[in-house]
Amino acid sequence: MFQANSNEVELGCQHTIKSHGGRVARNHKHDWLILILLVVIDIILNIIHPFYRFVGQDMMTDLKYPMKDNTVPIWAVPLYAVLLPIAIFVLYYLRRKDVYDLHHSILGLLFAVLITGVLTDSIKNAVGRPRPDFFWRCFPDGIDKYDRWGDVVCHGKASDIKEGHKSFPSGHTSWSFAGLGFLALYLSGKIKCFDRRGHVAKLCIIFLPILAACLVGISRVDDYWHHWQDVFAGGLLGLTVATFCYLQFFPPPYHTEGWGTYAYFRALEEVRPNPGPVPPRNGISMQGMNHQSSAVPVNSNVVDQDLDTSFDAMESGRR
Repeated sequence: MFQANSNEVELGCQHTIKSHGGRVARNHKHDWLILILLVVIDIILNIIHPFYRFVGQDMMTDLKYPMKDNTVPIWAVPLYAVLLPIAIFVLYYLRRKDVYDLHHSILGLLFAVLITGVLTDSIKNAVGRPRPDFFWRCFPDGIDKYDRWGDVVCHGKASDIKEGHKSFPSGHTSWSFAGLGFLALYLSGKIKCFDRRGHVAKLCIIFLPILAACLVGISRVDDYWHHWQDVFAGGLLGLTVATFCYLQFFPPPYHTEGWGTYAYFRALEEVRPNPGPVPPRNGISMQGMNHQSSAVPVNSNVVDQDLDTSFDAMESGRR
């Protein structure tokens, strides 16, 4: 499934977690601190109350769908959007022993889902759009009540009302497309999906994570937790963030070196032996001739004769 050549294996066998893992983590210590900061911000965004948008009686027509349980529970989202991709990254590391690929793929994935989470929850709180089942969250007994301006006066559970104002965009969908979209980009680079050989079977592998994310988004509409616009916006947001985060560490999947990280190729250049200058012979450096000999073979006897002729000319004063 994963294609590799001799250059790919050369460095992967040397730069492992044991040999270079600590140094790679230290080089990105600030990135890991930013991840922790994103977690704290996302927790705060889930604690504060969203904007309670005006909801009039004539708006209740599209907000009277029944309250249902989640087809995809919220605890399952990190399992398939974070842990599943990480498991695939680890399996690839066990084959390649490339610490750069393992570290950067995990770091990029976490950035994708956390940035998406912060953006999603920020927009949710700012917009405050009611969910399709808002009526039953606001009036669990079915008896609606409005103030003198025509706004709802809810008497349901405070937690249900708070959650009822977080429809746009869909968090399940944005997280799904962030995690599984990153996985699709990762796999497309590893199996060289765009190698111009026309193997459509590779595309089927790439579309599997995208299909799973789409089905999660559809379930949010079927469960009456979101409007279709919420799901569309969440999917677009998650996939966009995943693409940006992936390109921070990997070349585009259609690139000839799209199977590795930027850090891998930098390290590969560092470990490749650099040919040094050839020691002087009879006081004259042969470095320039070595560059020529790499392109055209030169007879050593001819070189010696030329050098002797040059020395004779210098002694006679002609040069």
